[in-house]
Amino acid sequence: MSLSIAALLAESALRRPDHPAVVLGDTKVPYAHLWAGARQYAAVLRERGIGPDDKVALLLPNTPHFPLAYFGAIALGAVAVPVHALLRAEEIAFVLEDSGAKALICAGPLLAEGAKGAELAGVPVLTVMGGDSDADNLETLARAATPIDTYVPREPHDIAVILYTSGTTGKPKGAMITHLNILMNVDTSIISSFDITKDDILLGCLPLFHTFGQTCAMNTAFRVGATLVLMPRFEGPGALDQLVTQNCTLFMGVPTMYIALLDAAKNDPRRPRLGSAFSGGASLPLKVLEDFEATFDTKVYEGYGLTETSPVATFNQKGWPCKPGTVGRPIWGVDVEIARAEVEGAIELLPAGELGEVVIRGHNVMAGYLNRPDATAEVMVDGWFRSGDLGVKDEDGYISIVDRKKDMVLRGGYNVYPREVEEVLLRHPDIAQVAVIGVPHDVYGEEVCAVVVPREDASPDAAELVAWSKTQLAGHKYPRKFEFVEAFPLGPSGKVLKRELVTRFSG
Repeated sequence: MSLSIAALLAESALRRPDHPAVVLGDTKVPYAHLWAGARQYAAVLRERGIGPDDKVALLLPNTPHFPLAYFGAIALGAVAVPVHALLRAEEIAFVLEDSGAKALICAGPLLAEGAKGAELAGVPVLTVMGGDSDADNLETLARAATPIDTYVPREPHDIAVILYTSGTTGKPKGAMITHLNILMNVDTSIISSFDITKDDILLGCLPLFHTFGQTCAMNTAFRVGATLVLMPRFEGPGALDQLVTQNCTLFMGVPTMYIALLDAAKNDPRRPRLGSAFSGGASLPLKVLEDFEATFDTKVYEGYGLTETSPVATFNQKGWPCKPGTVGRPIWGVDVEIARAEVEGAIELLPAGELGEVVIRGHNVMAGYLNRPDATAEVMVDGWFRSGDLGVKDEDGYISIVDRKKDMVLRGGYNVYPREVEEVLLRHPDIAQVAVIGVPHDVYGEEVCAVVVPREDASPDAAELVAWSKTQLAGHKYPRKFEFVEAFPLGPSGKVLKRELVTRFSG
């Protein structure tokens, strides 16, 4: 059976050759040009010895070069290995060595670290967006190349993409995502969740090297023949401007992006005509959801998934009532349940209403971690993928995410779930953003600490916030410690890096 995610671009190029596939500023690339360019990239890669199952690493920003290289590699039957654009040379070298990459396609602005990493790993580099030599400039070589005729057929369970996890608990692991994983996730999301059509214009501000931006935004847009507006770097005022000037109808983002857009809207009265907005990557505080819906006059649908689940697992989807504060129901063909978290070697499912670990099985679950059978065995148990997230399933089948297991604070023997505390603190008028962490304590083991980004022109006092939160939360839950920062450290998808905050404020 032949199945390739290259068909996502190839078939839309046949149906809508002249329709804009990607937009970057004033540049519009039609579908036919994008697919032809990807096949020219493929021709150059083939001349360099790249073929089926070979790994091609991509160190690229959100420009048309990303889909050109991504689909160029996949058209050859090769495996795309997107690399986080902020990694240092040694970290890049690890990804290249661990994946067994045969080539690195690197953007000129990222070449300082990319070239060092490739040299450490002994991997040849092809450049785009500038470079040292025309002999290794993929754009120059592609313009002179004859495009390959079509994409190489693949089997459903062949690996299409290797996506590296953040590595917060050790070295990053490469999640092996199959062609079937991605195509099922794309089609199921279109049918049940995103309600995206060929006439939509989607703001592509999520990094394409990350699963949310890559599959939910780029691949889903290409599947229906919609337009993806690219932003190489997200910032609130610029995103609001792009939403308005490019006539965007859909927005996808993580919670920090929603917060940044709300801040931008305070100083910019313009509003886009959004049909809907989709949130994922981390739990969206209910107050942020409510404020965004009121400010932008649109509906926000929250979902849930992980790199290892391709990524979508649940969503507030059409055909079912939307329940704000939940991440919806499992998508079609996927089972999501709650299991006893403290049981490591087996899956013991819990009834509705009980707190436990979110477990997932279905067409979206990865093939495993590359070269890591032990790590795969730890998370794949009895046919279920253990997410590491704590959640609850209600009687109607809706999932609520409480927190990551590793983020839970254990204060004096009592479990404190940071998200619950954050939801309450965000209703204080002086708090713009908050991240609740656990810091060491001689008596209680851990103390609840709230790290706050104050609202503009506000000067909150720590003692006053402690007193206020004491009236809003149970005795073991309210923060006894408040710290203030101008901004949070963020990961590649916009998630707050709580471990960095723990390290900073544990003294």
